Amino acid sequence: MTAELAPRPTAAQWLAGARPRTLPAACSPVIAGTGLAIFEQGAAWLAAILALQVGVNYANDYSDGIRGTDAARVGPLRLVGSGLAAPLLVKRAAFASFGIAGVAGLGLVIMTQHWWLLAVGVACVLAAWYYTGGKRPYGYASLGEVSVFVFFGLVAVCGTVYVQVGAISLATLLTGVWVGALACAILVANNLRDIRGDAQVGKRTLATRLGDTRTRALYVILVGFAASMLTIVAYLTTWWALLGLLGLILIIPAVRIVSGGGRGPTLIAVLKATGLTELICAMGFAAGLVTSTLWRG
Repeated sequence: MTAELAPRPTAAQWLAGARPRTLPAACSPVIAGTGLAIFEQGAAWLAAILALQVGVNYANDYSDGIRGTDAARVGPLRLVGSGLAAPLLVKRAAFASFGIAGVAGLGLVIMTQHWWLLAVGVACVLAAWYYTGGKRPYGYASLGEVSVFVFFGLVAVCGTVYVQVGAISLATLLTGVWVGALACAILVANNLRDIRGDAQVGKRTLATRLGDTRTRALYVILVGFAASMLTIVAYLTTWWALLGLLGLILIIPAVRIVSGGGRGPTLIAVLKATGLTELICAMGFAAGLVTSTLWRG
């Protein structure tokens, strides 16, 4: 069936296929990084990173769909796996999103004249596609969390600060660490939910390798680690930054669900809460840094 004759998803279905619950992982590093840039007296990456995240989700939908690994999902809508869209349509949407991210990133590079960032942008797109795409997707080799930590933590935060300030401080690096840890927690929650289905189709995520019990422990560890790193950043910058910890109140019920052995649909709520927690933490953190800047005049 050609893309022209295949069923075409509605706008609402395209939006659901973009998995909006994961978009806080794209916004949070920009928000936290911009707060640091303001604090350190310094064009954010928001448009580029948002488009990249959407591209990742569509690319994941396409690659998992044609492999048949999305046939029995508990979570958000899958366009290819559900038969709502032809694989070619979703593949085109993924590359269109990567194109938007590339244009936004190129504009930022031209503005800042940091041409070496083009290589970083290319690396981001390649990492996005080969997460589940290509002959040997690294997302099927238990490396998804590593990629999320690097690109939606360290790279996104450090890149946001660097293009505004021109330098990367220890506080910036550690902010990338705690943001990356929470982004990883989103993926861990997602893979914990899908652990049985992934194991059955041979998708070797970190969750399938660790097993149910240790994956739950990893989720809790990531949340605690993020809180400790944020506290250290507050020590290095201003105690106002601890406003970021207020967001962690939202994740307490999710931690209880994970620790208590929650399964299936209950883990969808965990995924949503974890994404919202990362976003609120970043907003509180940035607000604290800006407040401190205004306070000191």
